[in-house]
Amino acid sequence: MITLVLILLTLVAAVVLVKLIDKFVPQKTKWIFTILFWLIAVFVGWKLYDSIMAPIEFKKEKEIRYAKVIENLKDIRDAQIAHKAVTGKYSKDFNALVRFIDTAEYTLTQRRDSSINDEEYFKTYGVENTKDIVIIDTIGTASVKDSIFKNSDRYKTMMNVPGSDQIFKLDAGEIEKGKSMLPVFEAKISKKYLLEDQPKNLVAEELELQAVDGVNGEFISVGSMDEVSTNGNWPRKYDEEK
Repeated sequence: MITLVLILLTLVAAVVLVKLIDKFVPQKTKWIFTILFWLIAVFVGWKLYDSIMAPIEFKKEKEIRYAKVIENLKDIRDAQIAHKAVTGKYSKDFNALVRFIDTAEYTLTQRRDSSINDEEYFKTYGVENTKDIVIIDTIGTASVKDSIFKNSDRYKTMMNVPGSDQIFKLDAGEIEKGKSMLPVFEAKISKKYLLEDQPKNLVAEELELQAVDGVNGEFISVGSMDEVSTNGNWPRKYDEEK
């Protein structure tokens, strides 16, 4: 907005300058000022075009980069959910998480309803009775790697931030909820690392973004160390894109 105001002021100043030249500058030297005026006009036109197009191009580029980053964060989330399902907790180390995916197996179970004699009821009332129970049978195992990643080995590079030489910051632990300690994790990367080659003023605005359809705040992240959540902080459109 400030840039646009400055450009408009420059255009007004150019018009005033032309009138002054026409009134006070001798005819034989006007060509010099005419060339100068056209150079200024071209410069102002370019700045005006850039002030309009730069935010558009920035938005397009950041969304391409964010989409790639979010795909890795989704893989990290899937791996962490599997780790918790098998071990009861999340991992705070990428190497350990990769080893887990390589070797871990889910235990496959089957639930079935049954009934047994209720001995406590017989002791209390002297009458035979039955009670319903659920029996869980172990029927086999399944590879975590095959269940989540099929034939892909992308989990081995999920810690790398696309378009950057950075890796995601990963943390895990427990937080207290009521009388229980519940496992939590978080993986994140600052948006400034993804956009370091972009216009600094637009990057500064992006780091403070608060919008319904945007990735709000300084980081792109999944999970939380402050609450029990496996959600990412990106809008729904990144989950809908294929």
